[in-house]
Amino acid sequence: MIRRLLVANRGEIARRIMATCRSVGIETVAVHSDPDADAPHVAEADVAVRLPGAAPADTYLRVELLVDAARRAGADAVHPGYGFLAEHAGFAAAVVDAGLTWVGPPASAVAAMGAKIEAKALLADAGVPILPTYTEPAEVTAFPVLVKASAGGGGRGMRLVRSAGDLAGAVAAARREAAGAFGDGTVFIERYVERARHVEVQVVADQHGTVLALGERECSIQRRHQKLVEETPSVAVDPELRAALQEAAVRAARAVDYVGAGTVEFLLTDDGEFFFLEMNTRLQVEHPVTECVTGLDLVRLQLVIAEGGHLPAVAPPPVGHAIEVRLCAENPAAEWLPATGTLHRFRVPGVTVEFAPPAGPQPNRATLRLDSGVRDGSVVGPHYDSMLAKLVAWAPTRPEAVRLLAGALAGAEIHGVVTNRDLLARVLRHPAFGAGATDTGFLDRHPEVHAPLLASPAEIGLAGLAAALAGAAARRAAAPVLAGLPSGWRNVPARPQTIGYATPAGPIEVDYRLDRSGGLASWAVRRTGPDTANPPAGFEALPEVVLVGSAPDRVTLEVGGLRRTLRVHQVGADCHVDGPDGSVTLVELPRFPEPAPDLAEGSLLAPLPGAVSRVLVAAGQRVAAGELLLTLEAMKLEHPVHAPTAGVVSELPVAAGGQVETGAVLAVVTPE
Repeated sequence: MIRRLLVANRGEIARRIMATCRSVGIETVAVHSDPDADAPHVAEADVAVRLPGAAPADTYLRVELLVDAARRAGADAVHPGYGFLAEHAGFAAAVVDAGLTWVGPPASAVAAMGAKIEAKALLADAGVPILPTYTEPAEVTAFPVLVKASAGGGGRGMRLVRSAGDLAGAVAAARREAAGAFGDGTVFIERYVERARHVEVQVVADQHGTVLALGERECSIQRRHQKLVEETPSVAVDPELRAALQEAAVRAARAVDYVGAGTVEFLLTDDGEFFFLEMNTRLQVEHPVTECVTGLDLVRLQLVIAEGGHLPAVAPPPVGHAIEVRLCAENPAAEWLPATGTLHRFRVPGVTVEFAPPAGPQPNRATLRLDSGVRDGSVVGPHYDSMLAKLVAWAPTRPEAVRLLAGALAGAEIHGVVTNRDLLARVLRHPAFGAGATDTGFLDRHPEVHAPLLASPAEIGLAGLAAALAGAAARRAAAPVLAGLPSGWRNVPARPQTIGYATPAGPIEVDYRLDRSGGLASWAVRRTGPDTANPPAGFEALPEVVLVGSAPDRVTLEVGGLRRTLRVHQVGADCHVDGPDGSVTLVELPRFPEPAPDLAEGSLLAPLPGAVSRVLVAAGQRVAAGELLLTLEAMKLEHPVHAPTAGVVSELPVAAGGQVETGAVLAVVTPE
């Protein structure tokens, strides 16, 4: 029996594993890098071991450090979570060689499925449908194709190529990214299927020959070949197809003598054909949706299997529908640029359970589950994956689950870091998603889902008014004298109070004036900055507003006869306004701003903190418009920096391997 388990991971999956361990009486050991010293998973463990450093290559990817940490902490078992070393056969073997219990599949199965080129050949022999696959660019004769990393997953090292001229560059870039993420730059190329669905089957297998398939999950809503929305069951899978998928998944597991929890992924075409993509020899990020419809705790099953226990003879029948979304620190409107910063507030309304399946699916009661790796005050840095949390809704029917999840996202308070929350809510509420018309190209075909929930000038103007009124209430509450007088009130008519904000619609100024009783006598919003001559439609036709009440943290307004309460959270100059339809962050502008530093024309600035992974030009070199100058690596992804115009690289203050902060000058391209 396992007594003390080391979790060789971080974030929400570490907390998820520890939650099950607590429920079954197993002590836990956390490992942490220096940036993660104050992370929630560290605080919740019984014992924590420091891994000196910050980069994954120095910490969470060091086999010898993790095995030594288990020994030092008195652990008798290791769970790898997912990502990092979860699919590293050498790590699995090292844990077993150290006399510890490995909570995962045997190293031989990890190796067999980890080398995806060989895995495809093995499963083709086992009768599993396989897409045409190539190992050399010269072998490719038809396009489009996908370049994929052989040693990893999660979309890293993956490139879509539509023409022969782009293939060599894509292969080189994929090799670099795969080597950085997995320590192995081997890639392969396979046929790309347009408008396909990504469907996978959860399998669990014990040491006594029992292999169970626990239904399918559809994961077709993706960005950069990484999943964002997952659900079960798939609306595209009928009972006959489900049986065929499950049979193929079980056949794949048996082909490598699989033991533990794993996922067999397939590509599903419009006409019902399916092809094997890969087998993930670990717990998947999206495992909670399977737990919600089956009532099973997959982490507990992993522990039972590792201890030599038996699985049930048959899988429980699924009940209802479950949908999961991945909340990530990234900006979908800026080409999915990862975001860093401090999470000043992280709250999701209506959560009924965390890190565990509901206590048996209940036919008449929906469930909202949150698996989070962060809390109020968490710092999101550039070193690790951008995922902050997973939010999962279970309901008797798909429409009910969709509505519950979309409403929780819209009402969430996520302050301090840009996230994809608005996009996720818009995807769930999109008619095409509601109709089940999803495939891997969904986001490309529906760019409208990239718009923020609060996008109109009228909505932003109301948010600005609420922020200004909350600020006035805070100042009056802190006033040492005459605190009962409304802010800015005078015996004779005077100029209105004015406050400026930077908003998603550009800079604005909010004017407001309060009467003697504290009511709103007048208000207006003006666009400022360079585009004042062309204000966006909506600012000139603001609604009639009555101030019902204001406090430093909330403002109640009657807008066109409808009452609504807006919650306001101010942190420094940032003012976060949350309402029933979404939220917006306004940045209060100083009345007397400091002069901005002069930047040379053609300066290219770092969009986020990270490491300069490659520099492809030299100072004095002539470059063409769009030419790749250098690449930044942050949050496990490579970000290219291109020349905005033809010219000369007049300054190049960075070098490969150097670290840069947001706003640092990377290069200066002087236009010709």
